[in-house]
Amino acid sequence: MTTTPELVDDPHGAVSNEPEALGEETVTQPMAEEPSTGSNGEASGDLEDDGAEPLPGARLAELAPEPSWVVPELDLPDIGEASFGTPAALPETVHGPDDRVQISPANTYPWRVHASLLITAADNSLWIGTGWFIGPHTLITAGHVVFIKNSGVPGRDGWVKKIQVMPGRDGSSLPYGSVTSTSFRSVKGWTVSGSENYDYGAIIIPTELGTSTGWFGYGAYTDADLLSVTANISGYPGDKPSGTQWYAARKVASVGPRKVRYDIDTAGGQSGSAVYRIKSGGRYGIAVHAYGGATTNSGTRITGPVFDNFKAWKA
Repeated sequence: MTTTPELVDDPHGAVSNEPEALGEETVTQPMAEEPSTGSNGEASGDLEDDGAEPLPGARLAELAPEPSWVVPELDLPDIGEASFGTPAALPETVHGPDDRVQISPANTYPWRVHASLLITAADNSLWIGTGWFIGPHTLITAGHVVFIKNSGVPGRDGWVKKIQVMPGRDGSSLPYGSVTSTSFRSVKGWTVSGSENYDYGAIIIPTELGTSTGWFGYGAYTDADLLSVTANISGYPGDKPSGTQWYAARKVASVGPRKVRYDIDTAGGQSGSAVYRIKSGGRYGIAVHAYGGATTNSGTRITGPVFDNFKAWKA
């Protein structure tokens, strides 16, 4: 369903399904927030600045603990379909040969920062998506993951009812268990206007599971800086076996005032994935993956106002 976006005075104005949860913190001077490898500590080897992740190898298998949780296989639709309908020809999109690599196991840093999401909408319909930790109790995701717009289905639009967060999921294995959230954040540019330029949000969990998994940093970078880096994306696509994590990377193709575009293979279910760079051995989000396209896919760019909201939601 296509609608004309409703304009608002402050499209980055934060909103929540718990309005009292929004504080008055104002952040100035966008700076890069630092990542953490988590309480388990291990990183994944020496990394080239602004490059792609090394492919997983035998070392990851050696570090794998016995699975502590299991989850049944679920064949569910991408949360993007709730707001945008079933894609006619171009889902969040594989261009040519599929370059994605499966991450298995996914229980080491940086892979465990990514979480498989099981989303229950207001009408109790079930959907899948992806999120990524930026702090002990905060995950970033797409706005359409936490707030459904223009579905055309009675009782479905608005804040979702709950989201089950499963970090480091590898099929039926949940090495960090799961936690359910009912506390969500987004901005007026999405919840009121439904504009893809403001399609970002957050999930606040009632535990500090991120202390164990670690988290990514994030930053607001210049056009020239972004155009020089390799963008990395890992998440939980619906066109692969249920609950498996897949990764790909390529150079940023173009940037706009509120979007970053890249020819990185993705699919529905990866809505909300981190688009991140590697800088001095750390991972820093540069955008939130949300859309497919004929030649490039795209994410909501982390600009100064987005950075400010992330920092407030992380607090």
